[in-house]
Amino acid sequence: MKYTDELKARAVELVIHAQADPDTANGAITRVANELGLSKETLRVWVRKHKDSGKATPAESVDLEVENRRLRAELAEAKRTNEILKRASAFFAAELDRPSK
Repeated sequence: MKYTDELKARAVELVIHAQADPDTANGAITRVANELGLSKETLRVWVRKHKDSGKATPAESVDLEVENRRLRAELAEAKRTNEILKRASAFFAAELDRPSK
């Protein structure tokens, strides 16, 4: 039977995600194969080929380190902006309290 590349990719992705979680890792290939109506050996071959090809897994494709750096920089910028706004607010509040000439 011929399977679409999309089905193969999705099935492999489901297995890899299931194997990444210790609670669902045991029997992941069999479970996903049964859910999708595939032979577990066919799915096992697809997963092995995917891992041997060196392609990034879905979890690895999102480079968490880069995302973490980006979010840290964004947070630092937000903190700087917040500090500037606090100082400006204090400055203008003091200006309002001054007696006018």
